[in-house]
Amino acid sequence: MENLDSTIDSMENSRFSALYSGLIKEIAATSKMSTLDITCLLCVYYKFVKFNGPAAKQMRKSQFYQIYLVLFNVSNVQVIERTLLAITKDTRFVSPHAWIELFSLYTTDDLNVRMRFAFDVYDTKGTGVIDREQVGVACERFFSEGEDEDELIELKQDMTEFIMKKFDVDKDGVISFEDYSTVVSQQPILVEFLGWLFPSNEEKDLMAHVINLDSLLNYSSPEKK
Repeated sequence: MENLDSTIDSMENSRFSALYSGLIKEIAATSKMSTLDITCLLCVYYKFVKFNGPAAKQMRKSQFYQIYLVLFNVSNVQVIERTLLAITKDTRFVSPHAWIELFSLYTTDDLNVRMRFAFDVYDTKGTGVIDREQVGVACERFFSEGEDEDELIELKQDMTEFIMKKFDVDKDGVISFEDYSTVVSQQPILVEFLGWLFPSNEEKDLMAHVINLDSLLNYSSPEKK
C-alpha cells in the first residue's frame, strides 16, 4: 500500500499496512464492501487508535460516542449503547471488525439484515420480544413537551396503542421478531418503527466524504494495479 493517505507519512503508511493488510484481505473475503472501502474505513479507525497513544490497539468506546455526536448528531445514549451491543460485547473498546460491521450494517440493502439489527436495538430488555412498556418509552421521544400535559399523555398512549395493534400480529401482548418481520417485509419503510437507527441519505453522503476525503487523495487501489 503506497501513498495511502496524504495525512500520514511513509513510515505511518508502512505501519498501517503491517497492522491491517491481513485483516483487510480477511474481511474483504466475506464482505459485500469493496477492498477500497474497507481500507479507507480502517485507515480512519487507525487514526482514532493512534490518538490513544503508541501502545493502543483499539478504538475507545468514548470515541465511538463522539462519532455519533459529530457525524450523526445523535445524543441518545440508549441508541448508542444498543448499537454498540449489536456489533460488539466489549464494554471498553470497539474492535476493527466491529467498526467495519457498523458501516456494513449502515450501507446494506439487505432488509433481513437491517431488520435483525433494528429489532436487537429496540429490544432494550434483551428478552427477544418488545413489550408495551418498551413501546411506550420509545413513543415518548416522538413528541415534544407542550403546554397541555394531559393532551401529550393521551397522544403518547394513542401512539403506543396504534403500534401494538400494528405490530403484535399474533395478539399475544408482545412484539416478537416474527411479528415485526412480517409487518416490515410488507412495508419496509417501517423498519425503524421505534425511532432513528440508520443514517439518512445526507448523512451517508457526509459519512462517505469523511471516510474517503484523505484516503482517496493519493491511494491507488490494489484492484487497479
